[in-house]
Amino acid sequence: MGAEAAAVAAAIASAIKASGVIVRVRPDDFFRVLGKAEKPLIIYTKGGFLSTKHRYLTSYKGFAFFTKSSDPLQLPFGIEMIVADKIWVP
Repeated sequence: MGAEAAAVAAAIASAIKASGVIVRVRPDDFFRVLGKAEKPLIIYTKGGFLSTKHRYLTSYKGFAFFTKSSDPLQLPFGIEMIVADKIWVP
């Protein structure tokens, strides 16, 4: 591996460490995670290029759980939500 390739690999590894652990799940699994959390907080954003996507992010036991859906999810009452401009998931 050349010096340039090694630098790229190091940069990628550093970016992964900075972003933490993000687990992509289906919406039904996302609901299961929410059911286990004591006081869930959800980060939400809506966007998309050709079609609208609803994106949701929450944390549980040190992991960040991410899901997206074409339709808005019907979230349980009492969940705290923050609407963000964008969610970036590597």
